[in-house]
This record gives sequence, structure tokens and C-alpha cells, in this order.
Amino acid sequence: MLEIKNISKTFNSGTINEKKVLSNVSLTLEDGDFVTVIGGNGAGKSTILNLVAGVYPVDEGKIIIDGNDVTKLPEHKRAAFIGRVFQDPRMGTASDMWVEENMSIADSRGHRRGVRWAITSKDRERFREQLKLLDLGLENRLTTKMGLLSGGQRQAITLLMATLKRPKLLLLDEHTAALDPKTAAKVLEITDRLVKENSLTALMVTHNMKDAIAYGNRLIMMNAGKVILDVRGEEKKNLTIEALLEMFTKASGAEFASDRALLS
Repeated sequence: MLEIKNISKTFNSGTINEKKVLSNVSLTLEDGDFVTVIGGNGAGKSTILNLVAGVYPVDEGKIIIDGNDVTKLPEHKRAAFIGRVFQDPRMGTASDMWVEENMSIADSRGHRRGVRWAITSKDRERFREQLKLLDLGLENRLTTKMGLLSGGQRQAITLLMATLKRPKLLLLDEHTAALDPKTAAKVLEITDRLVKENSLTALMVTHNMKDAIAYGNRLIMMNAGKVILDVRGEEKKNLTIEALLEMFTKASGAEFASDRALLS
């Protein structure tokens, strides 16, 4: 479903602030893969997501989604088949619009919009049924402004919106990092359920080693702009934080130095 072929990315090239973020990175996700990505600060985790989404152009290499070369496709055109949830719950939704209005916009993704826009009673009932699946009582808050919801509620709805049209690829960029531990656990539970029920292909960047091990069928670890570990199958099921740290040290020749990941 996703092929990343030998991509490289350098920011501020040719200046004193030049920083090579990715170096000749290749990665393939099969249809239905749920891959977690972890690494220290500056490892290149979020940059990969931004390059796949089209936020930045690649310097070298190719990005192929479902057999289509999207390397030169602009971000707004890739949005037709990519769902994305950001770290900040305020992103991805319109604060001053109602819950049902936000969901209606997500529901029309990939379709040409006319001059008239209305939510039918049939749409409203469908949105209500989908919100029930979140088990947060939001099915009765269709006409509440998104900005009045809590961060966890908003992030759960954003997840639902990102998966409404069953995207080819779901990108999750540390989407629970801004939430308290209890709310983060609930959002991750919802994430796992939506990915499995919709048979989605997902790429989830996280700073939490425990979550990276607990969720998904593959774990990617990055360091200094390269993929240094790719753990899957039974090996991932039996993985512990201690074993992962040991594998990192062997692969990189250094100790894992992210306090944020270790403390979480």
C-alpha cells in the first residue's frame, strides 16, 4: 500500500543551518499493516509522515501509494486518499463549526463540492451512529461547536473523520502526546479498533515505547535519519522495552538518548 523508495531530505540546504533529516530511507507497508514508528528527537519520524502527506517535497527518491507514484503530487491532491491525525487536537477540525458540520466536510472528501451544502436527516443519523462507536456520549452533541469539546473528545472525532472514507493510508503523528495518560489510552484504544474494523493501513509515530510495542503488527525504530530496526510478527509480540533498547544499542552503536520516550 505504501512504498518509500530511497528518499532523502535536507532542510536549509547550502546554509549554516543545513540539516540532513533523512538519508536514503526505504520502507514498504503491505495492505493492512499497522506500523508504529519510534526514535529520538531528530530521528526523522515526523519528517517521513510529512513527506508521505506531501507537506514537503523529497530531495531524492519516490513515494508510491497503492501503486500510484505520488512523489510530485501536491498535498491537497494526496488528501483524497490519505487520512491524518495530528498531535494537536485543534488541528484537522474547525473550532467554530458544529460536530456534524466537521463530519460532513470529512464525509465529502474526494468529491466535488457544489454551491449548496446541507446535512440531510439521513446524514445526521449516520453521523450519530458512528459517534456512538466512540462510547463517549458524543452522539448527542452533533450541534456542539468542536472548540467546546475536550482534547480527548476532539481527537477521537478527528480519528473518526480521518477514517470515514476508508483512506488508502492513515497517518498518525504523535496523536496522543498532548493528552493526559487516561485520555491517551482511550484514544489509542479507539485508534486500534478503527484500524482493525476498517482494515486500514496505518503509520503511527509515537514517543511512547510501551505504546509502540503494544499496538500494531510492526515496529520501526529510527535513528539519525535512517531506519535501523524493523520488528514484526512473533518477535514484536514478545518484545519488551529492555529488549528494544538492547536492539537499538546493537544496531546504532549508541545508547537510546530520548528522555521523553524512556520516561513515558
